[in-house]
Amino acid sequence: MAKLYFRHGTMNSAKTLNLLAVAHNYRAQGKRVRLMKPRLDDRFGVREISSRAGVKMEADQLVDAASVLSPDDFVGLDCVLVDEAQFLSTALVEQLRALTRHPGVPVICYGLRTDFRTRLFDGSRRLLELADSIEEVKVTCQYCNKKAILNLRLVDGVGTSEGAQVQLGAEESYVPVCFGCFDDRLPIAGLPALVT
Repeated sequence: MAKLYFRHGTMNSAKTLNLLAVAHNYRAQGKRVRLMKPRLDDRFGVREISSRAGVKMEADQLVDAASVLSPDDFVGLDCVLVDEAQFLSTALVEQLRALTRHPGVPVICYGLRTDFRTRLFDGSRRLLELADSIEEVKVTCQYCNKKAILNLRLVDGVGTSEGAQVQLGAEESYVPVCFGCFDDRLPIAGLPALVT
């Protein structure tokens, strides 16, 4: 049986670059790959999947909470690659899981594990529950040499734990941090959110 993979990492851990490299390798071998991404992620263009390193490809399919994946549309594919998987709905993750059985195509999802408040995204939670393989894409903290495990949201260069869960942005809005640097850079008012 094909597997469901979840490859997670903080911002700037090269998740999208990894996804694009995997897509390139499959295609270089003459294999059929479908690239998917959430419709909501339009930072680089509606269909564009783009890494900060400048590598980019066009998504074959955009999805949202209302999307229904027909197994017949995935017959003959060698792999499905999903970018920004944290934005997937629970139902969509379950549909991707089902594709690994019928028609039996491997699905590799890349995304953030937690938001800037250290809470799991819905899509990430379901992937952690259902994935056959969970891998961390590692990067070091923006401020020290420890492994980054969290995403610090910045407003005017200052860390915050306030605001909506989803706010699209890149390095101007988020940096990868270890817990110590995360804790040190939040205003005191933001800390109680970590223990509730």
